[in-house]
Amino acid sequence: MRDFRTLQVWEKAHRLTLAVYKATVTFPQTELYGLTSQIRRASASIPANIAEGCGRDTETELARFMHIAAGSASELEYHLLLAHDLGFLPSAAYTDLHTNVTEIKRMLTAFTQKLKARS
Repeated sequence: MRDFRTLQVWEKAHRLTLAVYKATVTFPQTELYGLTSQIRRASASIPANIAEGCGRDTETELARFMHIAAGSASELEYHLLLAHDLGFLPSAAYTDLHTNVTEIKRMLTAFTQKLKARS
């Protein structure tokens, strides 16, 4: 069992989630239970799965949760693109969030490969 707060990827994912919440405040009220909710859920799922994986007993289980977190990151990547294309997310905000999601996905992949190599 490890402390998720010590992982750089968790810290970046947590900061991304905070940024996503701020960016979606301006979305149309009609999207509150639609795209806004989907984006927030997908972003929060990334650090939540990292934290859950850290609470598991084996590195194999941890790697599985890193995979799930990466899937949530890919989902978020699409939802951000959709929000941008619909005009809900300005280009500068989209670029910043997309860059962060891409970096987190790379970090998750590298971490997962490192875990698999150990087991």
